[in-house]
Amino acid sequence: MYSRLARKDAYSMEELVRQYINEMKLVNGLNRQRIFEAWDQASGAARYTVNRYLKNGILYCSISSSVVRNQLFFQKSGILAAMNDFLMKDELFVKDEGKTVFVRDVVLR
Repeated sequence: MYSRLARKDAYSMEELVRQYINEMKLVNGLNRQRIFEAWDQASGAARYTVNRYLKNGILYCSISSSVVRNQLFFQKSGILAAMNDFLMKDELFVKDEGKTVFVRDVVLR
């Protein structure tokens, strides 16, 4: 006798979570949050960052202190490299072939 439930291949939890994230279309929101976390880690200016949003690979950040904004402006290339390095190593950042948006530029306001 055959049971009604067919045997299927075993999947790891990691694979199941990735499939769930893709099917529920959570990739963009999750990646955006990981990019914001990368900004906080790389810049060290989380407490001065009032508002931020991501559009077409460009991260726009509103900084409450003009002194901090000026310091960040001169460190922008290093911060950008540190952010992308953080994202490459981040296990929660979903990297799809051809669709992954890393941070191309940071605009400070």
